[in-house]
Amino acid sequence: MLKIYHLTKTYPGGKVGVDDLSLEVKKGEIYGFIGHNGAGKTTTIKAIVGLHDFEQGSISIDGIAIKDDPLSAKSVTAYIPDNPELYDNLSGLQFLNFVADVFRVPKSVRKERIEKYATELEILGALNNQIASYSHGMKQKLALIAAFLHEPKLLVMDEPFVGLDPKAAFTVKKMMREFCDNGSAIFFSTHVLEVAEKLCDKIAIIKDGRLIASGTMEEVKGDASLEEVFLGITGEAK
Repeated sequence: MLKIYHLTKTYPGGKVGVDDLSLEVKKGEIYGFIGHNGAGKTTTIKAIVGLHDFEQGSISIDGIAIKDDPLSAKSVTAYIPDNPELYDNLSGLQFLNFVADVFRVPKSVRKERIEKYATELEILGALNNQIASYSHGMKQKLALIAAFLHEPKLLVMDEPFVGLDPKAAFTVKKMMREFCDNGSAIFFSTHVLEVAEKLCDKIAIIKDGRLIASGTMEEVKGDASLEEVFLGITGEAK
């Protein structure tokens, strides 16, 4: 579903954000992307969703090379940044209908999906309110509904659990699992290693722009905890 092949991204001034990174996310997988701040997680994610150009390598989504056909690649992808910027002057429902229009979701289908996800995330009663009145957690929930709305084949998320209360986080994890069980895939970054350990089918660990470990959870961590392995291979274990 997602194939990154020898990705390299260099910023002006020569700083290397991502250095020769390759990985593959298959249908049905929840794939966790782990690393410290500045390790290259967000740079990689922005390259996947077309917000960053890159000098070397290739990225394809569901077999579509993003440089060859960016519109088709984006049509089967959803992206949630670490701090979603929404349209504050719209109501939650107006925003969701706008997203549904962009992705050409039929009106009969969108109504059912909006009600389903808004009920699960407990913001159905707030959808007629202006987004400006929403808390950070409510905005995060709205962004999640918008991402699931067109049933993308690949969902890319940057720190999706920031700002969510424990109940909402539990609901989102359940939604993620159901989404992938239906044949789609998720690639997401997180600092919460306990979440990654319990939720992910596969993980990749990045340090200073380079991939230093990847594979199934069992392959990467063995009998240790993910926290122990992460601190060990990033050189921070005492």
